[in-house]
Amino acid sequence: MWNNLNKSMMFCQAMFGLSFYGVMVILTRFFLEDLGYSEADTMMVVGAFSSIGPLFSIAGGFVSDRLLGPYRSLTLAYGAFATGYTLLVLGASATNVPMSLVGIALASYARGLMSASYPSLYKRTFASKEDFENGYPVNYSINNVGALLGQYLFPILVLIVGFHGSFTVSVAMSVMAFIMLVAFNKQLVSVGTELDQHSVSIKNWVLFSSLSLVMIASVFFMFSNMEVGKNIIYSIGSLAILYCFVLMLRADKPNGLKIGTILIMTALTTCFFIYYGQVMTSMTIVTINTMRGDLFNLIPIEPEASMAMNPLWCIVAGPVISLIFSKLERHGINFSTATKIGFAFILTALAFGTLTGAVMNIGEDVIIRPELFLVVHFFQAFAEVIVGSLVVAFILSVAPKEIEGFCVSLFYVAMALSGILGAVFSTSIALDKGQTITQEIVQQVYGDYFFLLTALAILMVAIAFVSSFIIRKMLKAADEYTDDNNLEEVRT
Repeated sequence: MWNNLNKSMMFCQAMFGLSFYGVMVILTRFFLEDLGYSEADTMMVVGAFSSIGPLFSIAGGFVSDRLLGPYRSLTLAYGAFATGYTLLVLGASATNVPMSLVGIALASYARGLMSASYPSLYKRTFASKEDFENGYPVNYSINNVGALLGQYLFPILVLIVGFHGSFTVSVAMSVMAFIMLVAFNKQLVSVGTELDQHSVSIKNWVLFSSLSLVMIASVFFMFSNMEVGKNIIYSIGSLAILYCFVLMLRADKPNGLKIGTILIMTALTTCFFIYYGQVMTSMTIVTINTMRGDLFNLIPIEPEASMAMNPLWCIVAGPVISLIFSKLERHGINFSTATKIGFAFILTALAFGTLTGAVMNIGEDVIIRPELFLVVHFFQAFAEVIVGSLVVAFILSVAPKEIEGFCVSLFYVAMALSGILGAVFSTSIALDKGQTITQEIVQQVYGDYFFLLTALAILMVAIAFVSSFIIRKMLKAADEYTDDNNLEEVRT
């Protein structure tokens, strides 16, 4: 199952996790302390940084499917990451807000370019569909090795070399991934799509360059004006889903039904990633304001580095989930992807229920121990791996080949919409600058917010199980229609 090609790509994935999540974990303090942003504005920027990139996977899907091919798209994405982080280095050194925003805008666009091209190329490095589906959760864990190291080490690194030094490390990681992709050029091109294996026309390069400039300028504008920016994100996401709906209506019956299942999965994914977005926004603010002490009184951990607990558990969760479901399948127990998302929402309800209990019962010292957040992240990380790894595999298994990249991009559109929605929801717990954290504020503001999220997660469990039944019926109808048509063709 494993070979040098998918191993080299997983190295790139680890470098992405290290550089991207390392930057993300220190952005909160960078905007709060160095750039003077408020809590509400900071949560919106960080939430947008986590979500705008996936939104532009729509453009990434178009570039990968129609203009350059997945290999070229992925290679250029890592080059763009390195350039964006370089601008962040310069922006941090000069405390320059516009340059910093251009840097994260370019990195966000690069993430969109990578999001649609990576799964498509990675899938082609495996000998069979089954190998890919079993290997993708492991790839998810590899990504989280980088995320774990980035989120734990970067807050410490900032204390030693400052923000500009930390961003420089991200530049180095992106350059290493770029070099790896160039080194495996011939082998990766050989398993790539037809576009990868032929030269690109001048027309396609011009279209790509023009599209890229428009996208980067749009992202910069969104970061500069988040009130307008969030509405642009809602509009782009809605148009992408509407276009998919139009494709469903225009397709023949089997493909129309399959595209319909992708739309249902997109809705479930959007709801789930609203919770995932809380890790970067509301939960990070809560840890900065309340988490004190070393983990198990042994491991030093900065409050904002509590996000590192998420990839820590994701590393464990990937192989465990892959092993559990593989064993169940060998015993004839097969759960649909939507049913597995139902399991994920059960874990999410446990995560936010645990957090609700902690803030509701906080002491007068207004301190929550790191061990409590370790438990919260345990439940949420297992839920994330289920959704993050299995939904993409599901989409690739049912999407028509000619719109494969676009269909994969819908997963990232869901992440984008949910990231902004989650950030908007999180601003409801933002405190004014200089406001003192008290037991009453934590219990009323944080407690009520997380209790509501817990109740909604329980509701989503039921919705996911109902969706599973509907999706199963739709896929069965698509297969039966195809079989009937094939039989009719044989008779004639």
